[in-house]
Formats: sequence, structure tokens, C-alpha cells
Amino acid sequence: MSVTKDDVRKVARLSRIAVEDARLETLAGELNGILGWIDQLNEVDVEGVEPMTSVVEAVMPMREDVVSDGDKVGEVLANAPKSDDGFFVVPRAVE
Repeated sequence: MSVTKDDVRKVARLSRIAVEDARLETLAGELNGILGWIDQLNEVDVEGVEPMTSVVEAVMPMREDVVSDGDKVGEVLANAPKSDDGFFVVPRAVE
């Protein structure tokens, strides 16, 4: 499968990207190069290879799930520039 100038023009129009006619041939060549790399990747035998989410196997450190009273309103609001009745006061966003 190869990309033509007409294909590039159509994709650009659908994407609402302005592409000059002089660049269509160059872009078609670049897209054909990308598709060539994808074809090369399709040739790789990956039978029996497990999918990876990371190149490094890592185990997330777990902490103990400890229930606390959570009654720390004063400590939480201590650094707030402005608070009222146990809540943060922020500037009005909509007038």
C-alpha cells in the first residue's frame, strides 16, 4: 500500500490542515516511509512474547491501610490564604 498525493490532500482536508500543493509529494514520501517501517515491524516474530507496560519490571510499594480519624481541618486550613467555616475561600471565577 502506498500513499499518493491525492491521499495526502484528502487526509489534510479531513484533518482541516492547510497543506500547499508543493508539499504534497514530500508528505506522501514521508508517509510511505512510515508505512514501510510499520511493515518491517509486522515481520517480527512475537509469538510467545508477553506484552509489556514498562521496559522495567517494577512492583509498586504498598503501605498499610490504616484508618485515621481524619479530624485535621485545622491543620489542613492552616496554610490557606483565606478560609471560612472550615472551607477554603477562593476568588470568584465567574462574575
